[in-house]
Amino acid sequence: MHNRQIILSKLPQGKLTVDCFLARQAPMPIPGPGDVLLRTLYAPLDAASRAWMQGATYRAGLQAGDIMAATTLAEVVKSHSPLLAAGDLVLAETGWQTFAVVSAANALKQPDIAPRTHLLSVYGVAGLTAYFGLLECGRPRAGETVVVSAAAGSVGSFAGQIARLNGCRTVGIAGGSAKTALLTDRLGFDAAIDYKAENLPEALRRACPEGIDVLFDNVGGDILAACLPHMAKQGRIVCCGAVSQYDAASPPAAPAGIPGLLIVNSLTMQGFLLADFLHQRERALAALTAWVAAGQLTVLEDLITGFDALPAALVGLLAGENIGKRIVQVAEHVA
Repeated sequence: MHNRQIILSKLPQGKLTVDCFLARQAPMPIPGPGDVLLRTLYAPLDAASRAWMQGATYRAGLQAGDIMAATTLAEVVKSHSPLLAAGDLVLAETGWQTFAVVSAANALKQPDIAPRTHLLSVYGVAGLTAYFGLLECGRPRAGETVVVSAAAGSVGSFAGQIARLNGCRTVGIAGGSAKTALLTDRLGFDAAIDYKAENLPEALRRACPEGIDVLFDNVGGDILAACLPHMAKQGRIVCCGAVSQYDAASPPAAPAGIPGLLIVNSLTMQGFLLADFLHQRERALAALTAWVAAGQLTVLEDLITGFDALPAALVGLLAGENIGKRIVQVAEHVA
């Protein structure tokens, strides 16, 4: 048996393209004491992966020749540790490869639920990020207006629904009529704005006549700039992502006038990392599980099959192709 890998063969200059990646075969890795041999089942895709190619962020930057980084859902094939046994499911930093060896101490055991992909979406980074970002940083109160950018994406789709479940009026910003229709028809948003077809400042005035109490921003750039003047007094801006800056040859500058707007309207602007809140993970999972079980939280997953599909799937994600969490099934057969 061989191990298949996809490496970042060159750093992108401008937008990421599939020719920045190269597939190769490597010998099967051999676990040492305390290690586990993992078979990768599913690889989630995140826009932040593109930022890793620009340098260090909350993790080390990627270099040409590196195996493309990713935390994946994997199955233990062989264990040299009492912490895990063959057949266990784990989340681990395997990168884009079909097999990997990691220390058992660095593999987080997962329950075997159906569908397993939920471990990477609603119960994974996307769901937890939406939960903590909105509730701990945004602090929405019933009756307030919450605006979510990239609202049809993996984090945004959950953030908007969680706002609704907490009694808020929810407005989603997305690109294209299909996405905006999905927000109102399936996810329960009160209003949706198509930033590609509408004048965004005018649409925000119509949708948020009393102003925006909480902005859950996944995009930055022009969309953040358009929302800032519409913030209500003592509004809260949650900076979750900056997708507009990840894949641009010339990332947009920060919106002008931010300090003045923050001061005049007594606004709070807060960035965060999921790691800031992981000590509260069980509380969040209990709430997310209850909402899913009750049919109150819709889980959108964009599943693509095939290890070789990974590069094009990431490029497509950055172009906004996905609705919900984009996940690639790496293993040919998943129980």
